[in-house]
Amino acid sequence: MTHRLLHHCATLFATFAMAVASHAAQAAPVSTHPAFQVAVTGQGAPVILIPGLASSGEVWQGTVARLCGAAARPQRQCHVLNLAGFAGVPKVEGDLLAQAETQLAGYIREQQMEKPAIVGHSLGGFLALKLAIDHPQQAGKLVIVDALPALGATQLPSITKEQLQGMAAQMRSAMRAQDDASFAANQQRSVAGMASKPEDVARILDWGKRSDRNSVADAMASLMGTDLRQDVARIASPTLVLGTWIAYKDYAPRAATEAVFRSQYQQLPGVQIVMAETARHFIMYDDPDWMYGQIEQFLK
Repeated sequence: MTHRLLHHCATLFATFAMAVASHAAQAAPVSTHPAFQVAVTGQGAPVILIPGLASSGEVWQGTVARLCGAAARPQRQCHVLNLAGFAGVPKVEGDLLAQAETQLAGYIREQQMEKPAIVGHSLGGFLALKLAIDHPQQAGKLVIVDALPALGATQLPSITKEQLQGMAAQMRSAMRAQDDASFAANQQRSVAGMASKPEDVARILDWGKRSDRNSVADAMASLMGTDLRQDVARIASPTLVLGTWIAYKDYAPRAATEAVFRSQYQQLPGVQIVMAETARHFIMYDDPDWMYGQIEQFLK
């Protein structure tokens, strides 16, 4: 990948890499933890859907309807998270990702789930990987939607832990230092490349406006400063990774982007990596039927 591609990807994820949480149709909040809220829909085998940076669970509405609606076969139960500090949810102090991971493992035990499937988009996918590494008894099949184990290493695979953390600290400081006008303009530029339809872009922007800026900056720094490329070897869960490339075609061809995915996941035993051909970062908006089909086939 070129330096411009890394910058583009980092900006894309950094300001508003998205994912998901919950207020899906017919879903009612059943549990609240400091680092996230949960809404549950349906009955049957549990599926946890994890939000990403600065998003609302509305993004999973179609997924919930398909996987856990009344007409779904087999029957499943969707547990959709909404992370603290994002899209109007009250923020928490401290490391959001670390707290969310620990509390999610506790939630799975409390609900007496037997290795639920976990679906995570972007930062939510990273969190799913971390949970499966640190809490293997709580994680069933993983579906990772457009997320990497080491986003900060896309340009320089040999980057050290110290270099990653330094880069992440600089990113956090820069995001916090922006004035409102600059932040809004950067947000607009970043989100414009994440989905194809104007109405979807507008919806994503609105979630970002309702997110706490410091929470977003801190979570992004945690993501950019962490390298799970070797740690994924400890994951015992069958894993499906859905990647995208079309938004980066001006910076790198499809083969180069796919190569980054395969390189970063090469230590994960049995991982399946499938690239979407037409979708941008929000696959669930740009090519929902393709994404649903991939998930349904994998969860069988």
